[in-house]
Amino acid sequence: MFLGEYQHSLDTKGRLTIPAKFREELGEGAILTRGLDHCLFLFPNSEWTILEGKLQTLPLTKHDARQFVRFLFSGATECELDKQGRIMLPANLREYAGIEKDAVVIGVASRIEIWSKEKWATYVEAAEESFDQIAENIVDLGI
Repeated sequence: MFLGEYQHSLDTKGRLTIPAKFREELGEGAILTRGLDHCLFLFPNSEWTILEGKLQTLPLTKHDARQFVRFLFSGATECELDKQGRIMLPANLREYAGIEKDAVVIGVASRIEIWSKEKWATYVEAAEESFDQIAENIVDLGI
């Protein structure tokens, strides 16, 4: 399980160091793709396989389903950690997430999210203002 928040900077080649606590669970490889809220999602291969199976069951006739599947798969790329625990963030994904230099890497249970430092700060500020309302709304989900 991925937990926590870590601040890292990209090197000049666009590589990002993955926190040591996350590396073992990622194993040999992972899938990096566009995420929601203009962040990047990094899935261990095992979690990506589960998600892929679920997405393949979505009806091809549903417009929203087609759009979501295209969004995730067209942005997806396989990546491996190098000996220093870094992954390459392709230019198109860095641009999508607005990551130029400083990034925030967070653990979100079964996946890792990679945010631009600025977008993460904005997101946290907005979420903190509405956290009580969010908590009330998710009670209906059985949490």
